[in-house]
Amino acid sequence: MILSDSEFKIDVTSEIGNLRTLLIHSPDDGLGRVVPSKAQDWLFEDIVHLESMRKNEYDYYVKLLLYFLDPGKIKGKLPKIDSNNRSFFKPDNADFHSSTKVIEIQTLLADILEEPDIRIKLVASVCAIESCNYRLQQKLIDTDPVKLAKIFISGSISNEEMIFAPIPNLIFSRDIGIAINNFMLLNKPAKKARSRETLLLRYIFFNHPLFAAYKDNILEIPETVQHFLRPGEDNDEKTTLEGGDVMMVSPDHLIIGCSERTSTSGANEAIKLLFEHKVVKKITIVKIPRKRDYMHIDTVFTQVKRNMWVLLRSLSVTESAEEEREPISWFADKKSKNKTDIIQFRPGKKPKTFDCIEELLTDISEKDLQSEEKIKFIYSGNNTFPYDAREQWTDSCNLLALKEGVVLGYDRNDKTIEAFKKNGFKVIKVKELLKKFEDDELDPQTMKDTLILMPSAELSRARGGFHCMSMPLLRDKVI
Repeated sequence: MILSDSEFKIDVTSEIGNLRTLLIHSPDDGLGRVVPSKAQDWLFEDIVHLESMRKNEYDYYVKLLLYFLDPGKIKGKLPKIDSNNRSFFKPDNADFHSSTKVIEIQTLLADILEEPDIRIKLVASVCAIESCNYRLQQKLIDTDPVKLAKIFISGSISNEEMIFAPIPNLIFSRDIGIAINNFMLLNKPAKKARSRETLLLRYIFFNHPLFAAYKDNILEIPETVQHFLRPGEDNDEKTTLEGGDVMMVSPDHLIIGCSERTSTSGANEAIKLLFEHKVVKKITIVKIPRKRDYMHIDTVFTQVKRNMWVLLRSLSVTESAEEEREPISWFADKKSKNKTDIIQFRPGKKPKTFDCIEELLTDISEKDLQSEEKIKFIYSGNNTFPYDAREQWTDSCNLLALKEGVVLGYDRNDKTIEAFKKNGFKVIKVKELLKKFEDDELDPQTMKDTLILMPSAELSRARGGFHCMSMPLLRDKVI
């Protein structure tokens, strides 16, 4: 059965409006096939234990999302779900939740592969980028769509036979596409390891009936003219843009980061494309150091409430000028690569600059979101060395807002949790919260100012938080 919803909409106008629909991908068998010799090529820092990641961590994320977005799928059923060998979480299982609010990418992929013409084209495209031989291509065309979807994602035909690399980064669904108002911007990830997932999502958005009404609103980042003449494979001018560097902060305002994964060329092409289609009225570029520590802007800051943000202090503050009396100051490079540059563009107007991230975020809260409350910043590690950098590395700044003031974060970032408590937030572990939902002791819709702590032993080793692991498609407007 093809996933369908007559009330399905794409409309995201903020980072904090009540989340109604999102696209995710649960950890698949490909994650359990990452080997040490290829881990860095496949963009993983470490080898994770798949079963622990699924059962003890990510499954709680899915359950929490369903209680907030699609409670009919889970309310009153939790004991049965927990005792049913994870079949509720497996897209190819008859007991799978099949939510149209918490949408699984693998389900959509299997749906479009039911169409013979699309299956032939997509098999040919995947085989081309993975250098498969002709006989294997024919074999894949004749494979059952549900099984073929698993093969495309895991890279394996069976437990014993891998035919191409897995795409373990598909769990970070935000990087592939971003909803901007009622448009979808399909991105261009920087690394070759993400080429196949980009291809799969492009086919899904253009061919799945769920998105049929939005086909004219799907935008693709183009390459620069004569890009094929650039020397080398890893040229700095390559056009790349990943969703972790894109934030929809108000109906008229988009932030794009230039980082290790998003190039200035990618940001430039996105600005031209979005202004041409009149999708937003202003776009702010935040250029952060091209370092693995940061990777995307959502590893440095995310929004909690209209007047509150969580961020890394050491990167956000304006650099102090070198003391001129020091002899070394005369030899120092005045254009520091570690400086954060912030420039805002508006069609037909002179670009505007900001001195630091706090100044930009304050401007968004006050002018775009009309916050009348004092603007507050919660700093990673409670702004205490060395916990600020340690906890930023384990995604203390990478939070997903389910609604304004109700956010998800990892349970391991102790000093950041302290900072939330000092700012009046309740803190609760997800296991305890789910029980309260099931026993009617708490209602997801009435919760306020809460940091929900998610288990993180394995997920945090994949170097991404819950902001990364979500592609919001529908949020309520912030009134």
